[in-house]
Amino acid sequence: MDYKPRPEDVRFLLNAVLDAPARLGALAPFAEVDEALQSQVLEEAARFVGEVVAPINREGDETGCRFADGEVVSPPGFRAAYQAFVDGGWPALSAATEDGGQGLPAVLEAVLYEWLAAANHGLTMAPGLLHGAYACLKHHGSEELKQRYLQKIATGEWLATMCLTEAHAGSDLGQVRTRAVPQADGSLHVSGGKIFISGGEHDLTPNIVHLVLCRLPDAPAGPKGLSLALVPKLLPDGTRNAVHCERIEEKMGLHGSPTCTMRFDEATGWLVGEPGRGLAAMFVMMNSARLHVALQGIGLLDAAWQKADAYAAERRQMRAPGPVPASRGSEPADLIAEHPAIRRILDTQRAWIDGARILAYRSALMLDVAAHDADPKARERAQRWCSLVTPVLKAACTQQAFQGASECLQVLGGHGYVREWGIEQVVRDARVTMIYEGTNEIQAIDLLVRKVLPDGGAAMSAVLLELRDTLDASREADADVQRRLAQLRYLGTTVAMAAHANPVLPHEVADDYLRVVALTMMAWAWARIEAADETVASSDPGRIARVRAAAAFRRWVLPEFEMRLGIVKRACETVALAHSAGTTATKATDVAQ
Repeated sequence: MDYKPRPEDVRFLLNAVLDAPARLGALAPFAEVDEALQSQVLEEAARFVGEVVAPINREGDETGCRFADGEVVSPPGFRAAYQAFVDGGWPALSAATEDGGQGLPAVLEAVLYEWLAAANHGLTMAPGLLHGAYACLKHHGSEELKQRYLQKIATGEWLATMCLTEAHAGSDLGQVRTRAVPQADGSLHVSGGKIFISGGEHDLTPNIVHLVLCRLPDAPAGPKGLSLALVPKLLPDGTRNAVHCERIEEKMGLHGSPTCTMRFDEATGWLVGEPGRGLAAMFVMMNSARLHVALQGIGLLDAAWQKADAYAAERRQMRAPGPVPASRGSEPADLIAEHPAIRRILDTQRAWIDGARILAYRSALMLDVAAHDADPKARERAQRWCSLVTPVLKAACTQQAFQGASECLQVLGGHGYVREWGIEQVVRDARVTMIYEGTNEIQAIDLLVRKVLPDGGAAMSAVLLELRDTLDASREADADVQRRLAQLRYLGTTVAMAAHANPVLPHEVADDYLRVVALTMMAWAWARIEAADETVASSDPGRIARVRAAAAFRRWVLPEFEMRLGIVKRACETVALAHSAGTTATKATDVAQ
């Protein structure tokens, strides 16, 4: 079965839980983007994704991209689908109207890309970097570059890449060797090699705009010496630039997306932003990309869940324990959806999908608040949320995409392991999301070491207090979340104190700390969903599914909170004991002397 977006589920989360229409209506650029318009956009997006993008997913995986003589041929149907994507104005959904965009909220774009990834991850990789490239160029590009490239990127007429990784360096961007030599006319000659470049060469658009991390001749070593260059496939006069695709990778999944090894041979480019400030210029692009990867994780998990849920509602095997299911009738066996082991898998993954959606959609809303709110304090709070929550979402959602899709495959048994049912493709495609745009381990270190500890946990504490203040302590579920928020705040202080004695400790417990944050925020999300569900009719099918998912979250997911919390606390206690023993030994030595 092909993936089918379900706008009604998303509307409930946006409107009833997050109050998105009112929040967006308070921002000047979106004063006229009311609930009706948002709903219309979602309905049209669902139709396009379901009818145009999803049906070519399997063909894209089985045929894959073909490479010959430096050229890449996309799978059948991909070019037509992408052109329909451009013609429908979907790439420009949240771009500014003066740049050819529609000027709609980022949260609508977030939903669109979640659905696109769920329906066809390979094709979605092509426009996946457009918004980030657009934001990077809009904020840091010269007027000449913006005039030449900004609208083409905003509308998707030309696609873009992010060229960071080099074979010898991997994630260590400080080791980048690609050189950029200034020319008399103000351009650069860029030379070097890049690997793992998604969409580095393809036939979907006539031109490809490469954003390349490079080093000027007088640049110091390390990340502070990096600059950013815009290097197009085709130069302004239409001639081919000295940009070459040497090969495409043969991958575990994502066969519909070419992952390229690129070579730049004194290719003509132009500086984006200031010399030596390449990472700062690209930061806008990377943050956007990481949120989109989190959304990919949510979408892929939803795609796997849909397949497993549909199968469980049709497949009959044995008798389910407990009371006789209403669905049994005269059948000799019960639906596997009635079996507790299968019900646990399905409801647990549903809990992850909807809880993560709340956090991701709230992050997208915060992007608009950070950009457009008239109150500087509101903008600061929104930026703080995005900075701290983006790495949490990227890591937690992608990990669950892979592990949860594997669980969903289990529902189909042997049928899940063979290609015809399509779920094994989701498992393969999902695995890379834990790796690219910064591995999940790097996200955890970024969160704890670079964002939480430098201010002693003050910024994280402020975010957690904001979440606490949205809860009603008279409700049992809310009171439980408030307790967990307090535990997480104290945990940050505990780690900060232990880090003074052992600076290595935060790197060791970063993954566990991030997981504690993710589970706490998921608990908050489900408390908000349950509060909103109190206003919905008890017979509503959506509410029935959410009630089951909420129960599964508390029973099967949330207990991990205590385990991860205990891991981090014990690690800190061990450091404290070792430090105390060392201090005692030092004093004893001093006395002896």
